[in-house]
Amino acid sequence: MVIRSSCLLILVSTGIVWSTSSLANDNASADITTGKKLLFHADFETSAAERFEPTDSTAWQVSEKDGNHFYSLTKKRSQFEPPVRSPYNRSLITDLQVDSFILDVRLQSTIPDYNHRDLCLFFGYQDDSHLYYVHLGKKTDDHANQIFIVNDKPRTKISTKTTPGTDWTDDWHHARIVRDADSGSIEVYFDDMKSPVMTASDKSFGSGRIGVGSFDDIGNFDDIRVYSLK
Repeated sequence: MVIRSSCLLILVSTGIVWSTSSLANDNASADITTGKKLLFHADFETSAAERFEPTDSTAWQVSEKDGNHFYSLTKKRSQFEPPVRSPYNRSLITDLQVDSFILDVRLQSTIPDYNHRDLCLFFGYQDDSHLYYVHLGKKTDDHANQIFIVNDKPRTKISTKTTPGTDWTDDWHHARIVRDADSGSIEVYFDDMKSPVMTASDKSFGSGRIGVGSFDDIGNFDDIRVYSLK
């Protein structure tokens, strides 16, 4: 005989009593960041962005709305000219270099909607012409909404999987990069942290800097966290 309720599942014949809430907790996978070492955190509430190095300091500022502070990219086209074709707007963490990591960030596009509306996340950054970046673009093509490598020549997509485009709204979103330098695996998540929206595999660059920005748009970044993957 089985008696069901909203909170208990009782198997009278076997004498087993299970809480359905416990079953749900057992079946739910823990977030990948659980138990990982936090290497960096910036929420811009207690300090300015002194741990960030923008390529154009006039394009970035700490802003506030409704009591929340965040890092704002305010120029659609900054005064930085990259050595090869790649994003113009960049701000990098000054004192952190990592190889295998998890990057979590809240981000908000503030540009009026159009097909190449974008924000970017940088990693494995060796110098201005040797780096990886994720382009979260509104509409996918060979130069948008992909994982890219910049290796002393114009950016080249290395994505093995992507989507038709990033579903930008004017709201805040959650993005994540999971990079395993040993295997070369790169996974990108957007809002849904269970299924990657982009994947790639590349071992060209190991430990490098991490940053935020855009190809040539504006936007906000907040609650930036970097965890050690291993």
